[in-house]
Amino acid sequence: MRTGDGVAIGAGGVTLADVTSWRARLTRWAGGAGRGSPAGDPTETFGARELDQADRIQLVAALEQLKAAAAALQAQLSVDFDARERQLQREAGVPRERRGRGVAAQLGMARRESPHRATVLLGVAKALCAELPCTFAALADGRLSEYRATLVVQETACLEREERAEVDRLLCADPGTLDGVGTRRLVAMAREHAYRADPAAFVCRAAHAENERNVTLRPAPDTMTYLTALLPVAQGVSAYAALRRAADSARATGDGRGRGQIMADTLVERLTGQATAVAVPVTVSLVMSDTTLLASGHGAAVLDGYGRVPAQVARTLVANGLDADAAWLRRVYTDPRGRVVAMSSRERFHPEGLASLLRVRDQGTCRMPYCDAPVRHLDHVVPAELGGPTDAENGQGLCEACNHAKQAPGWRQETSEGAVRHTVVTTTPTGQRYRSVAPEPPPPLRRSGGEAAAVGRPPDLWEAARPPGGIDAAFARLVVLAA
Repeated sequence: MRTGDGVAIGAGGVTLADVTSWRARLTRWAGGAGRGSPAGDPTETFGARELDQADRIQLVAALEQLKAAAAALQAQLSVDFDARERQLQREAGVPRERRGRGVAAQLGMARRESPHRATVLLGVAKALCAELPCTFAALADGRLSEYRATLVVQETACLEREERAEVDRLLCADPGTLDGVGTRRLVAMAREHAYRADPAAFVCRAAHAENERNVTLRPAPDTMTYLTALLPVAQGVSAYAALRRAADSARATGDGRGRGQIMADTLVERLTGQATAVAVPVTVSLVMSDTTLLASGHGAAVLDGYGRVPAQVARTLVANGLDADAAWLRRVYTDPRGRVVAMSSRERFHPEGLASLLRVRDQGTCRMPYCDAPVRHLDHVVPAELGGPTDAENGQGLCEACNHAKQAPGWRQETSEGAVRHTVVTTTPTGQRYRSVAPEPPPPLRRSGGEAAAVGRPPDLWEAARPPGGIDAAFARLVVLAA
């Protein structure tokens, strides 16, 4: 397969030196654009050559084609890497069901993507290279972006190989077919061709989709969250209609809240069984500094499962918990450099206290580079079977996929001694090294107890939080657990 400028893909026509040279040129050119000229000056230069408006728009178009061609090359290389890695694992005696572990993680770190996203991209690459040659050619020629090629892969996933190839030919064989076609129209065309090719496959796809129903939670701006439910259409419409009826009924009786607010509160109340939404006794792990909790400090706190929240929001959460007698404090100490004090254990599995400390230190996020998945496993950096101790320095929080990936042959991890914060260095089977640094904790203790401002019951809180033995200089961190 060849790109629009005649560069061979997957046939030895591109070397790392070629790519590095082009990357350096693009970086230099991008840095030269507009340098030394007033903002918006039409005479600004791109490198040493003046550009007019036609030059600029042509360069934008050419660079878009270059991005698509690079995506095609990445897809081919990813498929080749996966095949070779599986062969090496087979030769190393890895059982069939475990072959391929770690491939997506390596590709994800190389692309600065999460392992989940890398798995999706690898699946798309396999489909493009093996079953959708015309779509792959359109991508390599710059007629189709990586995102739009991914949509074609998704919309034809339910078809058998022969029907999929026919839809691929109808959509992308003729270069003129995609001229002026928007993304929504492209999806509609792909669905139409796929349905004509195999109507029964769409019925099976709908039945399979019901098995994918789930509920997810992700952060939203301004300390809000998106609670999303993927449901069969009848159930989703029914649930939404019930919430609207409840909102309309409440507003008819004089409720001053907006319809959306009532629907949201009703959802929480019905899911949790509480009388009001604000009275839900959920367990919340909140990491904050003493000045944020007890005074007027502005340092952000960390909410487990969400991320950083403003100081005042954190204080409000604590105050609400105290009013309901549903909060307690636990001290977690760090040294003057901001590192969480280590805990040790002779046990193979992390005990509850150490497990809690690791979750606090890693702030609930997987420690594998570029992976933002929630922590599911607590594991050793240096494996226990190789003599790795069960302590805070040799412990880390990982998602399930990353924990399994690093068990593949050739992976190695170690901690970096002398680092300001806990640092894990991961070496992949190809020799690439990636560093993962623990998130920065809230700011250290800087004020005395007399300077603490009132939040809920300040004297009791301060006495509960003060480190024993007068070691305030050890910089206490407060973990507030509201249950």
